[in-house]
Amino acid sequence: AEAAGERLDKWLSGALTEISRTRVQALIEDGAVTLDGAAITDAKHKVRAGAHYAIAIPPPEEAAPISQAIPLDVLFEDEHLIVLNKPPHFSVHPGPGHPDGTLVNALLHHCAGQLSGIGGVARPGIVHRLDMDTSGVMVAAKTDRAHQGLAKLFAKHDIDRIYMALVRGGLRPRAGTIHTYLGRAGADRLRVKILPLNSPAGKEAITHYETAEIFGAQAGSAAGTPAASLALCTLET
Repeated sequence: AEAAGERLDKWLSGALTEISRTRVQALIEDGAVTLDGAAITDAKHKVRAGAHYAIAIPPPEEAAPISQAIPLDVLFEDEHLIVLNKPPHFSVHPGPGHPDGTLVNALLHHCAGQLSGIGGVARPGIVHRLDMDTSGVMVAAKTDRAHQGLAKLFAKHDIDRIYMALVRGGLRPRAGTIHTYLGRAGADRLRVKILPLNSPAGKEAITHYETAEIFGAQAGSAAGTPAASLALCTLET
């Protein structure tokens, strides 16, 4: 009775914690929610006290990428999400030049039978990316609700991401902030370039760095000039 007058999609998503409000809205539009046996297709419908509501959640559709038995370095896993260490030279998503053999293919095999469906499809919910040649920790959701929650954390920058970069020479100053704007480099969709600050065509890019370690000396260089440095880079954007 206390839910009387509440929007149907809001009430259902609160009662069904395993699926997101967006998924509930899609199910309502598909006629999967009934009131006393009659389908309701309006997500704004006001819940009535004493009425009988039912929702038919279809099994998740099979994902388009194929499942492949590729070994994974799993750091943590529960019924909601999986955290793993992605090695270098390992593409995250299938695409041109990498139709399979990717992290998505590996997760479909590793998480078989555990994926409740992201948007109704049995697939892992990957909310951030690493370039193919970059190694590092990645997190993927197994449920719609976990996918929505992780996406919000990344959007609000509530998750710290620190990259370790081996660079030639020494960084001067040894710690600082790189503030640029990035935009597309001409017609090539795969290349970006640095744009003038506050460029309306660019996206702000802020990275804080500090030198963690320095190595050796460059051949033929002045005494004390390092050959390489290990930098810790914290992404703000």
